[in-house]
Amino acid sequence: MLKHMILLEVIALERGIMRSVAVFLGAKDVKNLAYKDAAVELGEALASKEITLVYGGSNTGLMRTLADAVLNANGKVIGVSVDALAHHEAPHDQLTELHITANMHERKSKMAKLADGFISMAGGIGTLEEFFEVYTWARLGFHQKPVALLNTDHYFDHMLQFLDHAKDEGFVDLQARNQIIVNKDPNDLLHQMLQSV
Repeated sequence: MLKHMILLEVIALERGIMRSVAVFLGAKDVKNLAYKDAAVELGEALASKEITLVYGGSNTGLMRTLADAVLNANGKVIGVSVDALAHHEAPHDQLTELHITANMHERKSKMAKLADGFISMAGGIGTLEEFFEVYTWARLGFHQKPVALLNTDHYFDHMLQFLDHAKDEGFVDLQARNQIIVNKDPNDLLHQMLQSV
């Protein structure tokens, strides 16, 4: 069964199909409305391309904004939450599917299995940790799925500068640095991701 699932995934990616994207982003409301606008635009773009959103399942902040945008455009949304977070980060109640995992490790693993690609948007420590984990997995050859940053309002500029510094110091090779797809426009970012699979 596992071999069959892996085979289906490889076939889909070889044909340039991206059926689902995991998006990592903040669960807080922030003052800069550019992030909210980007979440809405990305959600609408995913729905228009019939790409299922896989996300952390939260009913708050940018995470809710993104999920609502997909659902309002008649798209599909899969939430993956953690049982321990339900007390202060309630799951969205209108999702196409909701998976509850026992811990954060299972949550990230489930999201990775459900997704054909990964996008990180503006967010905090958890978002950064999720990004670097799937980025590391790609570098180690554990998956061949596109890893992307939606760089709204230059949010990731300093992080990208740090990666350039790490490259200059010999800790990150050029291929690894260039593996990240970066764009400030949600539609253009999805186009780049689709071209890469």
